[in-house]
Amino acid sequence: MRQAFAHDAVVVMDADGDVSALGAAVTVALCGHWEHPPPCPLAPHHTAAEPTGGEGEVHIRVLFATEAAAESEVRDRIHDALAGECFRGPDGVTTHWRLLRTGPGAVRDDEEEHAARLSGP
Repeated sequence: MRQAFAHDAVVVMDADGDVSALGAAVTVALCGHWEHPPPCPLAPHHTAAEPTGGEGEVHIRVLFATEAAAESEVRDRIHDALAGECFRGPDGVTTHWRLLRTGPGAVRDDEEEHAARLSGP
């Protein structure tokens, strides 16, 4: 049975960087490609990337659902995707960033409904 988890990270990116590249990098790491038919094979997930307003910092929040035994693998893939520090999008443009920190987060009360949808029946 899948459980919901959260993972948080902070990167620094240039002002002209495409924050959607962060989510695409995570999706490729978890699913093999940013475009794929549902469901996600390893961990249904949602990635939010929000600039924090300070010195190009962007906060990344990945909400995902997977079997408890696969949690570590999913977190490792998320970390590795963000530690790669760049992603080339379908338009051929490469976005660069620098990973500052990454690690487990807790599913917040306001995310419970979304987490339940990701976890499935």
